[in-house]
This record gives sequence, C-alpha cells and structure tokens, in this order.
Amino acid sequence: MTGRDAGAGFRPVTVGLAGVHGFGAVHLRNVTRLAAEGRVRLVAVADPRPPGEELPPDVAVYSELRELLDAVEVDVVIIGTPIQTHIPLAELALRAGSDVLLEKPPAASLAEFEHLLSVIEETGRSCQVGFQTAGSHAAQALAAMVADGRLGELRGIGVVGTWVRTAQYWQRSRWAGIRTLDGVDVVGGAVTNPFAHGTAAALMIDGSGCADQVRSVETELFRANAIEADDTSVVRVLTSRGTTVVTALTLCAEVHDDEPVVIVHGSAGRAVLRYTKDRLELTVDGQTTETQYGRDDLLENLIDHRADPAVPLLAPFAETGAFTRVVEAVRVSAPPAEIPASLVRWEGEGLERRPIVAEVEKWVTRAGEELALFTELGAPWATS
Repeated sequence: MTGRDAGAGFRPVTVGLAGVHGFGAVHLRNVTRLAAEGRVRLVAVADPRPPGEELPPDVAVYSELRELLDAVEVDVVIIGTPIQTHIPLAELALRAGSDVLLEKPPAASLAEFEHLLSVIEETGRSCQVGFQTAGSHAAQALAAMVADGRLGELRGIGVVGTWVRTAQYWQRSRWAGIRTLDGVDVVGGAVTNPFAHGTAAALMIDGSGCADQVRSVETELFRANAIEADDTSVVRVLTSRGTTVVTALTLCAEVHDDEPVVIVHGSAGRAVLRYTKDRLELTVDGQTTETQYGRDDLLENLIDHRADPAVPLLAPFAETGAFTRVVEAVRVSAPPAEIPASLVRWEGEGLERRPIVAEVEKWVTRAGEELALFTELGAPWATS
C-alpha cells in the first residue's frame, strides 16, 4: 500500500511541526491541506511564541520540540526553525524515531552536516530537505537533458537572482543577516538562504548533489546593508564532472524580479529554468520552446517514501552535501566587503528603507551568463 492508498488498515501519518512562524506558517498551511485530504494528522506544534492562527482543538502546543517529543509520538517532524537550530532539532527528532522534513539550508557548517548524516545512518530514519525545486518537474526534465547530452557539452551553469529586500527583512529576527549568533554559526546571508534554492537546483541539474562531487568553491561576498552577512555576491563552484556553476545574486536590485533563473549553457543548446515558476525555456537548433511544468510536494513525497521505500526521496539529506560545501565556503570566508557609499542609492523610510546598488542587475546577469566573478568582470564595487 502506498501513502496515497486509503484501504483497510490505513491511518493518517502523524505530524509534529517545530516552528509555526515565518516559513513554518507555510508548512502549517500545507499540513492543514493534507489533513483535509486525510493523508496526515497534525498532532502537535512547538514554538517559543504562540501560534499566530487558531489551531484545531486536538492539536497540542509546546514551547520546545523536546517537550513535544517527550509527550507524544509522531511519524514525521517538520522543522521550520532558524538555521542554527536545524541540526540539533533534526537529531532530536531522528533519535525519537521520527522521520524529518528539514527546512533549508540543512546545516550552517560542513561539520554539522556530516554529524547529522551519521545520525541518519545510525537511526535508519529518513530526512528530506526543503529544497522545493527538487520536486519541480521542470528541474527534473532539465537534469535529464543534461544527463543524456541533449544540450551537448556543458560550458557551465549560471544562477541569476535580483531581488529587493527592505530594512524590515533584516530586522524580522535576531538571526537575520547574521554570520554568528551567541557564538553559534548562522551563515544567514543571501547566498545561503533566500537564493539557496537556485544554487541547490543548479547542482542537482548537474548531477552533483553530494559533498564529494565538489572540487572547489570561490566566493566574492559584498554588502550594502549594515549587516554581518552578504546581500550582493557571486559564488563559483567547480564540480567533479568538470562543470562550472556560478551563482550571482543581489537583494539590492532597483526592481524586484520574482523569477530568478538557472541557465544551462551547452554546446548544442541553452536552457533557462525559472525555478520559482517551474517554467523551462529551451533553445536547440535555433528553435525556442517554453513549457510549464508541475511540482511534487516534498512532504507528500516523504509520506510516500515512508509507505514504500522504493519511492525515492526527492531531496534526501545526503544529496544536499554539495550545497553545504557552498555554505561552508561562505562560513569560513572573510566578512563581506562593504560596497562604497558612492555606488549605493537609498530609497524609502523606516522599515521600507532599502539600498539600490548602481547597475547591479547588469553585473549579476553578466556573471551568470559569462560564468565569471565580479572581480574578473570589473564590477565597480569589486575593484574599488
């Protein structure tokens, strides 16, 4: 019987949710949807702050995940808490006998990642990481094209993201924009958090998701905001397949573009994946086509995997090691360089105040297209 069957003996998967605010609220809505379909039953939530919306009367509320797990047994724990808590809470849940859906980024350091990997192997439980693009049929189709050589020999993969974030974004929590908090690694900048999906998708498309499939990582980190972490950066990864993957991004754009892209540069064609929209543009032999795809839900996939281990996880923890190598490179890098004030224009007041880096869209786009670092391109903030 699969997780979708509702025959004799079927019971909904019991779920505990750690973190009900921020992206945890998104998980809560998804669990509510699946509960209405009879696939899951939300047993309890854990958060130091009370839930912002009313929960069903049979859902218990705890201030900590440890309290929740001491009180009730749950099949699956969803962890939607701050980055620095991911590994200890995931270990707690796995050792309690639960499978885990762990929000991205999975770990703040490679050492943490390797520790939890050993816990997963020891407990025999499953851990899925919340890289939603792993469930994208568009990303899966593109990965298949790369694997079968449809686009020819790869010149490389670029990731381009140009977003706007105001002061409110950096003030939403103690850990926002922080590299370390109370001596604990957070690594909460643009590369590792808001644009994490793009880098992870590019590595997945290349077939290079595991830690040992990364040869090297170069970082150039900058900031216009008064924060510890980066808000305008470029990272270049060389995979063991010989593929160059460049992620170029900013949270200081003039105009917010809600469709960041993964660009596959091949000798026989080019593909542009708009990964937040599951849309794939393919150019081969001078002909361009655009296809809209669907997406599989990661929690549903984890439930199906529990029911039938032959169903593979879409984003298994082990296959996010390459992305964690990127996090590690950012963690050990020098603090982001401040972008000169002469290259930054400020708009808005109060919580809506935001910086705009001069011509940043142009330089970010060039980096993703030319697979080059800001210093190599001559971006003014990188050469000043």
